[in-house]
Amino acid sequence: MKNHRTIGLVVGLVLCCLAGSAYAQDGVVGRWEGAIDIMGSALGITVVFESTDEGLAATIDIPQQGAQGISLSNVSFEDPQVHFELPAPQGTAVFDGELAGDSIAGSFTQAGFTGTFAVARATEEGEVVHEEPPPYIEQEVTFANGDVTLAGTLTVPRSGGPFPAVVMITGSGAQNRDEELFGFRPFRIITDHFTRNGIAVLRYDDRGVGGSTGSVSESTSEDFAMDVLAAVRLLQNRDEIVFDKIGLVGHSEGGIVAPIVAARHEGVAFVVLMAGTSVTGEEILFAQGEAILTANGATAEELRNQRDMQRRMFEVVRTGVGMEELEADLRQQVRDGIESLPDDERTAISDMDAVVDAEVNGQLSAISSPWFHFFLDYDPAEDLVNVPVLALFGELDLQVPPEVNRALLEDALRRGGNQDFTVFTFPRANHLFLTAETGSPNEYPTMEKVFVPGFLEMMTEWILERAG
Repeated sequence: MKNHRTIGLVVGLVLCCLAGSAYAQDGVVGRWEGAIDIMGSALGITVVFESTDEGLAATIDIPQQGAQGISLSNVSFEDPQVHFELPAPQGTAVFDGELAGDSIAGSFTQAGFTGTFAVARATEEGEVVHEEPPPYIEQEVTFANGDVTLAGTLTVPRSGGPFPAVVMITGSGAQNRDEELFGFRPFRIITDHFTRNGIAVLRYDDRGVGGSTGSVSESTSEDFAMDVLAAVRLLQNRDEIVFDKIGLVGHSEGGIVAPIVAARHEGVAFVVLMAGTSVTGEEILFAQGEAILTANGATAEELRNQRDMQRRMFEVVRTGVGMEELEADLRQQVRDGIESLPDDERTAISDMDAVVDAEVNGQLSAISSPWFHFFLDYDPAEDLVNVPVLALFGELDLQVPPEVNRALLEDALRRGGNQDFTVFTFPRANHLFLTAETGSPNEYPTMEKVFVPGFLEMMTEWILERAG
């Protein structure tokens, strides 16, 4: 559930333009991770600079928007000045920065928005470096669900076997197989730990990301469940996998998808839910909105206004009535929000209309999607799971608050007759299971990318006890 406010970059493919001398290129070549900061919100980015025969080229990843390997234009580096551009339908995004040691920082502008950006050389922080090559086999695989092709990576221990296996299921939004966010690749880290301990892992790009076809926004959680089922079928036909010891590990919305598969289809041996929801989408969005706004210092009046606007949006989605009135009120709300910004942030906006258009159109497009229509009213309690379940929550998770979800999950499992479930809340953990101060998504870009103590070990030991 990624509900924090971000500037909408609708990226387009362009050819990179050459710039800079071969000598100058050396200072920035490599992978850089960080975020755009605009109007108090952060949008994670990864920029990769490459020296080519024609000059300096670069690509950008924007994981929150499912954008991966998008080519940048007008890329240049004249020490210490760095410049690159990202053409987009609502206006070219322009980055002007300055290299200082292992960081690049500067200004970001697009369609009337003005903000800042900062990236640092990727250090693989939080990803333990082991011997090379790793003691497991990595294979690129593809599998199909109807006319949708999914591309992923299967990791299998080198010796022994056959092995138990898991399918990793990402959270909401179009994400790559590592579930990458702000330079943090949780699924890659989990995969490495599992496979080193004798558990094979299949992780794959979401629809429309990387090597996968299809579209996330035009699909629903039930469609994603069929993608997961296709992944399970792939594993069942592999000699190195134990046919009846294949489980699912779902994060956030993946914690909705996994039970759909396990409850409706045979072949799933166990389920691990990482910050999975136990209430309808409407209820989780109410709770999420209130928790995040409260952590960011919102007043009681702002909380009421937020909830009232959410109610109206949800009713319009259900009935299809009142969209024009809703759009008008949203435009006024965005304008009022801009007017209430500090002077320096308000005056940095050169084109008010463009800002309002981008914000409102983005919200209306999101709530009009098939995904949102399904998510709003689907109740996870409808799919009662009778296989072993490990459900993990973060004490400071503001996107799937444990106080809203934990007790209801336990009640649903008991009512469904589940005889083997474990529920645990990690102290000080946020939605990503990183050690947090407040749990606000605004902390994500600058956090140390290391899981809270015991997180990886608990999942691994629990799985091996049931399938090892």
